[in-house]
Amino acid sequence: MADHQEASITLPSDPVSVAAARRYVGEVLGAWGLPEDAVTADTVRLIVSELATNSVQHTFGKSPTFTVDVRLEREEWLRIGVTDSHPRWPKRLPAAVQQDNGRGMVIIRWLAAEAGGRLSVSPTEDGGKTVWIALPWQPVDAPAAGAARGC
Repeated sequence: MADHQEASITLPSDPVSVAAARRYVGEVLGAWGLPEDAVTADTVRLIVSELATNSVQHTFGKSPTFTVDVRLEREEWLRIGVTDSHPRWPKRLPAAVQQDNGRGMVIIRWLAAEAGGRLSVSPTEDGGKTVWIALPWQPVDAPAAGAARGC
């Protein structure tokens, strides 16, 4: 395997694109040797869903597209980035009991930390931002709990 592999897809900033982003990343990871039923694959799909959803919902139509970048560096780190052109950076909102949204970044940070990874945000040249998640690459891990039981 190469020292560095990359894949990306740009999608319309539309709710239906969230599933397309999740599916695309799952296919890329499978091609790179991560089984679909691996715990890491489930974690990555959930992170991509949350990041893509945030990009669609919180850019308020000011970013017509978003891009998902997937990078595997030296078979050590998997980096997933979601880029949009809206200048507003994500905020961690208080998780009030009655609140219907605002927990996405809390979920993403928790998933990244649980997997031994980290979250960062970087500006883009056009004034937008990329939200990055870096996770240790674990191509062979235990199947997800539901997959192990056939659920």
